[in-house]
Amino acid sequence: MVSEPSQPTGPTILLYSDDVDARAQVRLALGRRLERGAPDITWLEAATADEVIERVRAGGPDLLILDGEADKVGGMGVSRQLKEETYDCPPILVLLGRPQDAWLASWSDADAAVSRPLDSVAVRQAVVDLLGSTAAR
Repeated sequence: MVSEPSQPTGPTILLYSDDVDARAQVRLALGRRLERGAPDITWLEAATADEVIERVRAGGPDLLILDGEADKVGGMGVSRQLKEETYDCPPILVLLGRPQDAWLASWSDADAAVSRPLDSVAVRQAVVDLLGSTAAR
């Protein structure tokens, strides 16, 4: 039996926000792929912190984008919990409500932060920086 060569896959990004519009803004800011000719991004979406924690522990995401302004459990709290409790936690990008909250992102152990309103260039650059060679799989 001859197997076909596997197609390169794009990064898998887990996007957490309780706000469907916020998730749509992130996907729009980042686009379908990280660069021309690259494979499409695979999006996983979560509306609750418990769902994020389950998916990370199950494995799979290359990057987490967490909404720091999510209700009930914000992305910064989720980031801190994952960084403290998960071996080999994927890189985390936290979305801030305002630039002055950068110190909170530092407390959360997030690897990077971008403040609102989202600048697509800043979001894309942060994602590319965090994924590094993973983006070119």
